[in-house]
Amino acid sequence: MSRRKHAAHEEEHENHERWLVTYADMITLLMVLFIVLFAMSSVDQRKFNALKAGLAAGFGQSTSVLDGSESILEEPGTSAAEPIDPRQVEDTPQIAELKVNAISQVQKVQKDASYAEAAVEAKRLLRVQKRIMRALRERGLQRDVRTNIDGRGLTVSLVSRNVVFQPNIATLTPRGRLIVQTVAPVLRSIPDNLQIEGHTNQAPGAPKYYATDWDLSTARAVTVLRFLNEEERVPAKRLAAVGYGHIKPLVDPDKPGSQWLNKRVDIVVVSGISEESRRLLAQVLEDRGLQQGSGVPTPKEEKP
Repeated sequence: MSRRKHAAHEEEHENHERWLVTYADMITLLMVLFIVLFAMSSVDQRKFNALKAGLAAGFGQSTSVLDGSESILEEPGTSAAEPIDPRQVEDTPQIAELKVNAISQVQKVQKDASYAEAAVEAKRLLRVQKRIMRALRERGLQRDVRTNIDGRGLTVSLVSRNVVFQPNIATLTPRGRLIVQTVAPVLRSIPDNLQIEGHTNQAPGAPKYYATDWDLSTARAVTVLRFLNEEERVPAKRLAAVGYGHIKPLVDPDKPGSQWLNKRVDIVVVSGISEESRRLLAQVLEDRGLQQGSGVPTPKEEKP
């Protein structure tokens, strides 16, 4: 019994030196910490310069970046390799062909879109033209107007003999007022801007009551503009007037009766589509066989 008690007493003996283990662990950790700090504070200048030179050459820059640094290259101040300019890289024939095909496809899509827009606009302008001619026929005035669709839009030319303006003056005649009154409701119902253009013919000499053809043609354009705005309530923001004198004849001045046709006022329904699509308007009309334009007979010569 006494031996068992003695053995149990020895097993329950407390170790008073366990703190040394913790102390040793702390000392070890401190040593590691100081070793890491020392390693971080020590810089290999040659390796640093090598890293710097590699980065500089990759970006096409000089290898000398920091003051006091040394280059590991045989010729300091130059890049290890020439910088690459993507614009100077030559395409292979296959890549060049793919680029050409891609550009052609984009251009084709753009042209198809412009053609489709022009086709829609051509049909709309034809409807406006038919409405104007129908209104004129109802009053027997269809022979007093010529219409045409081109890259600008729909042009309504008031060309009948003596029905718009008497020679040398810019006052609308009663028949001229009737023509403008007839087309005004159609023009008022559409959203397009209207450009009123005055023209004189190529008769020799200056107008009787105006200094030049410019003055007379501009005065006639303004007369029609004011009539549309003040009498027919076409919004002023949609209207513009310009005088061309005799420089834009409707037909060849050498042809008989041309002076009568060239003396006119044009009301241009200015198309609002893109410029590229406007250039295709005439082509669309021709391709699709759409009838447009109306003419008037050519009478005797007329004064300005």
